[in-house]
Amino acid sequence: MTASKQRFYLLIPDLAEARGKNDALSFTGTTADSFAAQLQAALREPSLWQRWKSMQADPDAIDPALGANDPQAGVVARQSDLHCDVQVTTMLPYTLLKHRLCLLIGAHWTLRDVGNA
Repeated sequence: MTASKQRFYLLIPDLAEARGKNDALSFTGTTADSFAAQLQAALREPSLWQRWKSMQADPDAIDPALGANDPQAGVVARQSDLHCDVQVTTMLPYTLLKHRLCLLIGAHWTLRDVGNA
């Protein structure tokens, strides 16, 4: 994990279409609040990562560092028409945030900015 918290600003162009490739791991809600809750849980708790790991051909070969979590991570999401603006505050590195986002909503998001929290 990084030494300091960072704030990531994301854009989801169409939250209704934002789903990951695997239904068992994908975002299941319909609102900005439900997305924020699911992403926050994915960053704070290891359950999403553990489910993904168990689906891999050789789960024991997966680097355990990829399962790091941040119990203090925070996610705020606001819907405006179709798009959703998301702000994530976490100590996790971008690579782990990106992996969890891809599990939940695939490539249906864009990183807009990053700053210190």
